[in-house]
Amino acid sequence: MTSVHLTAKYLISPQNPITVNLIGAGGTGSQVLTALARMNVAMLALGHPGLYVCVWDHDTVSRANMGRQLFAQCEVGQHKAVALINRTNRFFGTNWKAIAHKYEKANLWQSPFAHGSANVTISCVDTVAARFQIADTLKTLNVHEDHRDRPYYWMDFGNSLTSGQVMLSTVGKHKQPDSKKFKTVAHLPFITDEYADALRNTVETNEPSCSLAEALERQDLFINPTLAQMGCKLLWNLFREGMTPNRGFFLNLADFRSMPLPV
Repeated sequence: MTSVHLTAKYLISPQNPITVNLIGAGGTGSQVLTALARMNVAMLALGHPGLYVCVWDHDTVSRANMGRQLFAQCEVGQHKAVALINRTNRFFGTNWKAIAHKYEKANLWQSPFAHGSANVTISCVDTVAARFQIADTLKTLNVHEDHRDRPYYWMDFGNSLTSGQVMLSTVGKHKQPDSKKFKTVAHLPFITDEYADALRNTVETNEPSCSLAEALERQDLFINPTLAQMGCKLLWNLFREGMTPNRGFFLNLADFRSMPLPV
């Protein structure tokens, strides 16, 4: 039988909008936010309460960000999270929030969500340390307490020059119904647990770029939007179809290859 993960029941028919913490508003995060806004419009049209997104990023917009990230010249110097949320709210008519701080335990009190948690956490961060910090924070949240912002999933985006990956994880285990057609899987591991050694051995070059030309030496112009679209398609399937046979994928944009990661 095919292994699948059935979407947590609350996310299929919630009484309130699904809460989302989007961590990182750079090359990938800025693209993911736009995809989430489009997804929200579609979900509302289908009778779903939609999404309520909070963007976390303490960084500010520089001229080197223009072109590869979704920022304009008039936004240089502004906090990335604030610039993106203001633009998104004006365009889509949402009331989403921006927090111009790092997502860490000390700052969770600034979140509009209960205990700083959200139903879905999406990370688009540049460093291994940030991923381990997010994982540590998620593990401290109460996954058994029933409240509107109870955490269910963590989706992590990561990339290098022309390759990247997206991985979906469950926060805790989600009880699965019995099925004669599928082998249901209740737990999808954190990337920081399954690939801990590979992450710790990653060589990082995260120095700020002085220009767009320099930034493009580190990350290709289209790796971030491609990852964002494919990753949000996985999230859309989770809501629209109520299940997924894949928990992510690996992408090599240099030769246009992608490989799904089965549940």
